[in-house]
Amino acid sequence: MTKGNILSQLIHFSVPLILGNLFQLSYNMVDTIVIGRFAGSTALAAVGTCDQVMNLLILGVSGLCIGASVLMGNFYGAGKKDKMKEEMNTMLLIGLLFALAVMAAGIPLTGTIFRLMRVRPEMIDEATVYLRVIFAGMPFMCLYNIYSAALRSIGDSKTPIRFLVISCMINITLDLVLVVAFHLSVLGAALATVLAQGCSAILCIRYVNRKVPMLRVDWRTLRINRALAGKTLSYGGMTALQQCTQPIGNLIIQSSVNALGVSAAAAFSAVRKIEDIGLLPGRSISTGITSFTAQNKGAQNKTRIQQGFRNGMSMEIAVGAAMCAVVLLLRFPLMSLFSKDEAIITDGVRYFNLIGFCYALPCVTNGLQGYFRGIGKMKITLLATLTQISVRVIATLLLTPVMGIAGVGLACVLGWTAMIAWELPMQMHIQRKER
Repeated sequence: MTKGNILSQLIHFSVPLILGNLFQLSYNMVDTIVIGRFAGSTALAAVGTCDQVMNLLILGVSGLCIGASVLMGNFYGAGKKDKMKEEMNTMLLIGLLFALAVMAAGIPLTGTIFRLMRVRPEMIDEATVYLRVIFAGMPFMCLYNIYSAALRSIGDSKTPIRFLVISCMINITLDLVLVVAFHLSVLGAALATVLAQGCSAILCIRYVNRKVPMLRVDWRTLRINRALAGKTLSYGGMTALQQCTQPIGNLIIQSSVNALGVSAAAAFSAVRKIEDIGLLPGRSISTGITSFTAQNKGAQNKTRIQQGFRNGMSMEIAVGAAMCAVVLLLRFPLMSLFSKDEAIITDGVRYFNLIGFCYALPCVTNGLQGYFRGIGKMKITLLATLTQISVRVIATLLLTPVMGIAGVGLACVLGWTAMIAWELPMQMHIQRKER
């Protein structure tokens, strides 16, 4: 990415990421649709509650991987392939230790987590089964994210997608077999998700071992480079903390929604799935901006970094406008995918009526976050996210008792606006210094 047409490179890098993330989200999306239609609204609300915890885990892992990929992108741009291999070894050990720690703590503490979230009694048993299986599959999640981040750091965003497509097909098949045919409800959905993640991880590892020598790992001599571990934890830990503040805030928001009843909780689960897919292109472009910026920082191409940022922001605004149009035009049929219950559909439509005009805002924040991560300014991304989620949580607690889940939508708009107001002046200041 240090040479050639910038817009073309960002598009070619981001499109496979968008497709890959769509398949990643489809794990939970298929679970939600199958459970909502074949296991009932209580099971749907239980899985929706687990999603907030799962997002916390996924974003924590991806945050560590983003930090590592920025370092590997710097090394790749500077031609330091030996350093890339050392960073890969270091990140693998850190990631696997993290996964084991989450398993050891998460499985016995599942009940405590749900009590803190104020999960309603009728949802707890099914939510507990689902989440404990997900905790047990943490090593698969970590391995896939580490290997896919390493491949993206060298500009290959396509290969992980091929394997994710295969695992997604496995997930869909297992959902239909275990939930619909064998009536295993949330247990079947959780098993399908974990087994599919395991397939994607194994396929990624085999590909790297055969095709990408600079990232190949010798498991017998695997060790941590202390100097690189410090940088990885500094970059990755800060990014993981920034990534995790969002779902931590969402857990508080989810507890407010849970207090409104099963119908509202189920509607909120559905709208979050729709938003996850709609906001996905902006997040993928943000990752492209990060990789592009990191490689060009390593190659010391300052002018190219600024050109890449402008191209990336144009793409972000375009996909944000497209999401507004799709959600506003299709809000009724989209909600109907998840439930036949009229109350659930009505709650979801009311939410989209308010927030549907504002989805360009999170796309702008994604572009700014991608730029700051690429230049290594992780503290800025953390403080900006803390600003956004703090405004969101406070506004949700004040508005939800009065407006229902539509209050959550208004709180999101206020949080995104506060984040842009904080980040944009910082970006302009850095850009002036680089001239």
